[in-house]
Amino acid sequence: MKKSAKPMGANSAVSVRLPARTLKTRDGIFEIDLNLNGAALRWRVRPSETLLDALRRNGWRGAKRGCDTGECGSCTVIIDGRPMLSCLLPAVAAHGRDITTIEGLGGTSNPHPIQQAFAETGAVQCGFCIPGMILSAKSLLDENTDPSPRQIRHALDGNLCRCTGYVKQIEAVSLAAQRIRRGSPAGSRKRRAAASSGRT
Repeated sequence: MKKSAKPMGANSAVSVRLPARTLKTRDGIFEIDLNLNGAALRWRVRPSETLLDALRRNGWRGAKRGCDTGECGSCTVIIDGRPMLSCLLPAVAAHGRDITTIEGLGGTSNPHPIQQAFAETGAVQCGFCIPGMILSAKSLLDENTDPSPRQIRHALDGNLCRCTGYVKQIEAVSLAAQRIRRGSPAGSRKRRAAASSGRT
């Protein structure tokens, strides 16, 4: 299933709705306004440029170039709350949209619960597919914090991984969902540590 066809829930990242502005061109180049990871930006893009091209050209390299045909999911980003394939989307179509890339979720010092769960369960191998997979998982958990294994598999369906059999990724999303429901990215880990040391 293609990401662009998935009806997902609202994005929980900081969202700033941009004021409406007519799309402008100058010397054959479009000027687009977009909200990227909570920041209002204005970019100049070529008519033939994909959103993946524009993201990577402007330094946002978390979206990976894999197949360029919409088959692998490595280029997945969240647009207006839905996972979409940036290699298929013209950059000009990002005008006025809210976009989240993997860089907008968290870093090594403050990882998102999904990122933390992927690291802890060993779901990351070479890592190439992981940004797209995490964003697909985030879109699912934004709408449903208690998904079944079948729903998790469906959400990750368009993300190909050549390193694993997807078991660890499904386990990671389940763990992240559990922690999100409890309101703490590492709550269950802390509780286990406290129990093992005799503290409550």
